[in-house]
Amino acid sequence: MDDRTEILRQLMKQVGISSFQILSDRTGISRRAFDTLRKGNAATLRYADLTKLAEVLQIEVTEVIAKFIGDSNNPESPSLAISALREEYQRLQQKLEQQKLELRSQFERETIQQLESLILQLPSAAHAAQQNPNMLAKNILPLLRPLDILLQKWGITAIDSVGKEVAYDSHKHQLMEGSYEIKEGDVAIVRYVGYMQGEKLLYRARVSIAI
Repeated sequence: MDDRTEILRQLMKQVGISSFQILSDRTGISRRAFDTLRKGNAATLRYADLTKLAEVLQIEVTEVIAKFIGDSNNPESPSLAISALREEYQRLQQKLEQQKLELRSQFERETIQQLESLILQLPSAAHAAQQNPNMLAKNILPLLRPLDILLQKWGITAIDSVGKEVAYDSHKHQLMEGSYEIKEGDVAIVRYVGYMQGEKLLYRARVSIAI
């Protein structure tokens, strides 16, 4: 494999970079990686590194690949390397998308936990305010509308509504402490709503027996 140091130096000169150390600092690529590059083994480097190098040298990444990958006497070598690197890039993109989804899901879970007291008790407070026009709470209820919009955006829906009579279902209802025993299908009254996120149960609605 021929040495490509001079090719790299010429590209560096065109953008005013005088040393490999400066190039390393600007690209964030290690000196060892540049040794690999100069030997024509750039195919072993990460696609992200080649992209950053191309950006700093102000050339296309395909040109970096053509100049520093494979056998310069074999015109098909760069094309094969480009294909392999594109596959790696696609895998990295898929991995990043998956990580973004996981981070978003984690953020939503942590936010829901922080808001747990509010989202569980707010509907009950709203119900009480609606039943008593003299309660000052009724005046601030519209200010809490953004919370409802946020929950909707995250695909979170309420289980039943406060004051509603429902057939008791242990999968989505929780009998409040101090209540009598209850069987599946018995009539109960919702005291605190529960929540679902898609098919996932977040909180069961808290109910008491209808007397």
